[in-house]
Amino acid sequence: MMFVTVTACLVVMIGLYGIVTSRQVVKTILCMNLVQTAVILLLLSLASQTGTAVPIIGMGTGEMVDPLPQAMMITAIVIGASVTALGLFMSGKLFHYYGSLDWRAIFHHETFERTD
Repeated sequence: MMFVTVTACLVVMIGLYGIVTSRQVVKTILCMNLVQTAVILLLLSLASQTGTAVPIIGMGTGEMVDPLPQAMMITAIVIGASVTALGLFMSGKLFHYYGSLDWRAIFHHETFERTD
């Protein structure tokens, strides 16, 4: 369990480094997705217990693991996929409007009003 926790923390740090240093919108979205996946792995590893059974009906009456963290992480996966899809959609709109997916070009873009 300690290996999974350390690995998840390392992947979170790599994702945060990618978010901070990325110049492309799509790379930033993928790094955010990497951080989200590592946090899910971290929380699931912290919620797991050795010597417990899966909570399935008919598996016995011994000690069972709490299913709530697993249900919360499934919800987090669905929300993360939706946020990633929305981010990629918005990056397409940014490219259509600004002609670039570079953060510097987007932030320093000057908009001119049309004089029709």
